[in-house]
Amino acid sequence: MEEVAIVLYPSPPIGHLVSMVELGKLILTHHPSLRVHILITTPPYRADDTASYITSVSATIPSLIFHHLPTISLPPSLASSPNHETLTFEVLRLNNPNVHQALLSISQNFSIKAFVMDFFCALGLSVATELSIPSYFFYTSGAATLAGFLCFPTIHNNTDKSLKDLNTLINIPGVPPIPSSDMAKPILERNDKAYEHFLESSKQFPKSAGVIINTFESLEPRALKAISDGLCLPENFPTPPVYPIGPLIVSHGGGGRGVECLKWLDSQPSGSVVFLCFGSLGLFSKEQLKEIAIGLENSGQRFLWVVRNPPAHNQIGVAITDQSDPELKSLLPDGFLDRTKDRGLVVKMWAPQMAVLNHDSVGGFVSHCGWNSVLESVCAGVPIVAWPLYAEQRFNRVVLVEEIKIALPMNESEDGFVIAAEVEKRVIELMDSSEGESIRMRTKAFQNEAHAALDEGGSSRVALTKLLELWSQTG
Repeated sequence: MEEVAIVLYPSPPIGHLVSMVELGKLILTHHPSLRVHILITTPPYRADDTASYITSVSATIPSLIFHHLPTISLPPSLASSPNHETLTFEVLRLNNPNVHQALLSISQNFSIKAFVMDFFCALGLSVATELSIPSYFFYTSGAATLAGFLCFPTIHNNTDKSLKDLNTLINIPGVPPIPSSDMAKPILERNDKAYEHFLESSKQFPKSAGVIINTFESLEPRALKAISDGLCLPENFPTPPVYPIGPLIVSHGGGGRGVECLKWLDSQPSGSVVFLCFGSLGLFSKEQLKEIAIGLENSGQRFLWVVRNPPAHNQIGVAITDQSDPELKSLLPDGFLDRTKDRGLVVKMWAPQMAVLNHDSVGGFVSHCGWNSVLESVCAGVPIVAWPLYAEQRFNRVVLVEEIKIALPMNESEDGFVIAAEVEKRVIELMDSSEGESIRMRTKAFQNEAHAALDEGGSSRVALTKLLELWSQTG
């Protein structure tokens, strides 16, 4: 009898790849007889190396089969694009013939029951449709931003201005009113290539057989209901079924480089440390790093802070070129490290985020609000100060502060700069105020609900079972 397979197609950045691999692991946990094939694309820019990650996964889970697609060369005119999202979309668009080839080749030995694409890979939908393979999207952010993207073509048709110039509130069903300037960064400028790509991708969703989403019902009930009720698409468009199967987060802790900070945390009082970490791409200017340092010092709070080098003058504030270790003494105020050494630790480049958030000493998280980080925070029961930097993070801040109520906002000036006094105020508020305590209690409640959603009979387990039953019947 022919073996049955699911093919996963992640976007190249490591955050997206890891989420997709976790989805593959989850499918295999509940349906071990399946084979899961994962198509790997080389990123169009320097990104966290995924090779060692893929090697270790392949060694431990042979049922996850990786296929490395040929490297795509972008034309020089694109290589200097200001948006890493544009580069990613272009590579994935040019990748379609390779995806077609890979699906044909896999289907010679396996019966492919589903093709699951990352949001960025939406243009791959036509390839699978041509081969009559049922196609699903895996949306790695939350239900609120999914509602926003489903509404995006309608928002586009209702105005001829750029979102950044609208200066209005955007009403999306199931979501608090979103200031137009807080919509996802790549869609703020109407004439940008990235805007065009996102618009095209959002139009693919209704054509799919379903959307798998990394959230859980009790975290975002309003947004999930609005989507399922068909309120986010025009009347003549059917809404595909939505399967909230989260929280899907990486379970492994950090070894090696992370040992030093975990050891330091062991010596700190329970719930006393605020952790500052801004994802695999987030960078700050030298001026901004100094303000953070002054704010932390003046707050009097214990802290663990991950610092990376500022972007070079000609770079955008996103880490898409090689990063060297920062020289802390030249980046931070004179004497800062000495004055705060009894209550603070600054680590270079990286910390084992999951292990840190789950450490008993950590009581707060200053985060860029990437969705993976949000879910890790929820699963660890640690409240957030929301300091968005790129992608859909400003949108996430509105949702976390106003809807889910597990975060305090970090308020920036018009140009995005945050002064030391704001850092100081928010860190104290998070760690030592009744409002901080109230969002801490809410986060702890969601922590329990996150675990319950994944248990037997929980909402996420039920959604996954539905999907797997569908796949085992198809064809």
